Amino acid sequence: MKKACELTGRSRATFYRRHRPPASVPPRPVPKPHRERVQPRALSARERERVLEVLNSERFRDASPAHVWATLLDEGGYLASWRTFYRILAAAGQTGERRAQASHPSHVKPELLVCAPNQVWTWDITKLKGRSKHEYYYLYVILDVYSRYVVGWLLAPNESGELAKELVSQTCEKYGVDTSGLTVHADRGSSMTSKTLALLLADLDIVRSHSRPRVSNDNPFSESQCKTLKYRPEFPDRFDSIEQARRFCRGFFTWYNTAHKHSGIGYLSPAAVYFGLAGQAHAARARVLDAAYAAHPERFVNRRPVPPPLPKPAGINTKPDDQAEPVTDGAPERSEVIPRQRSKQGSNAG
Repeated sequence: MKKACELTGRSRATFYRRHRPPASVPPRPVPKPHRERVQPRALSARERERVLEVLNSERFRDASPAHVWATLLDEGGYLASWRTFYRILAAAGQTGERRAQASHPSHVKPELLVCAPNQVWTWDITKLKGRSKHEYYYLYVILDVYSRYVVGWLLAPNESGELAKELVSQTCEKYGVDTSGLTVHADRGSSMTSKTLALLLADLDIVRSHSRPRVSNDNPFSESQCKTLKYRPEFPDRFDSIEQARRFCRGFFTWYNTAHKHSGIGYLSPAAVYFGLAGQAHAARARVLDAAYAAHPERFVNRRPVPPPLPKPAGINTKPDDQAEPVTDGAPERSEVIPRQRSKQGSNAG
C-alpha cells in the first residue's frame, strides 16, 4: 500500500480516510425544551395548587398577591414569595388589570419631608355619586403622610370651609396633636383655600401648604387614597342615600387603617406604623421567614429571605434622606419642612 501510494502520488492518509471511514456515531439526543425542564428547587404540583387555591379563596380573591403574602406572613404562614404568586397566577391566566388604567404624564417629584407621624397631614375632598344624576356626597379625608393612617374623615351633602374647619379642629383634639409642629397640605380647592380654614390653622399654629395650580400630583398621597377607595370591589356605582354612603365609609376606613397592607410602608397596616407597632410586626415577620428558610434553604438561592424594610421618610416634591432612621416607637418628632413659610392669608396680622 505504501509503494502504491508513492507511485500514484497519493497520500496514505487520504487513502485510508476515504476507504476506511470511521464507524458511524449515533446522533446526539435532541435537547429538552426549556419550558419542559423541571427546576429542582421549584414548588411541587401540589404546592402550586395550594397557592392557587388560597389566592382564589373567598377571603383573598379580591386582594393583590403582595397583600396575601403579607397577611399570611403576619399570621405565621408562608407558602412562597409574592413574585411566585404572580408567576402561578400568570400560568393560570389570572393576571391583568380588571379596569382600564389611565396613563398620566410624569411630573416633578412630590416640598415637604416627614420622618414620623403627625408631622405632615394631607387632605382632599372627593365626590361620591348619589341616587340621581346630579346628586353628590362630599367625602373629606385627612391622611397622615408618614403612616398613611386616615386620622379623620367626614361625609357631607355639600362642600364648605366651615366643615373643613370643624374636621381639622376635631381631629387635632382627638389625637392630642402638637399643632406647632404640624403641616397641613392640600390642593387649591375653594374649601382648602377658604379664609375660615386659614384662620383656624393660624390660630392653631399649623403651617399651611398647597399644591401648585393644575398639578394634581403635588398631592399624591390623598390622590392615591381616593383611588384605593373607588377601586374596591364592593364600591358601588351610586349610593341610595347618605346613610348608606356613611356605612360604606366606616367599613372602608376601618379596613384601610387596620387591615390594608400598604406598599409604601413595607406592606404594614397604617395603624401599626401610626401607633408605633411597626418594629414588632417587622420582627415577627423575620421569625416566620427564618423558619421558612430553615425548612427549605435550597429554595432561597441568592440570600436568606428578609421582610420588607421599615417605613422610610416620605416626601412631597422633596427627595427623602435615605440615611434618616425611621421612627418606630410612636413618638412623633418635629417635621423637617422645606420650606417652612407661612401664607399671608393664614396669618393673624391685620
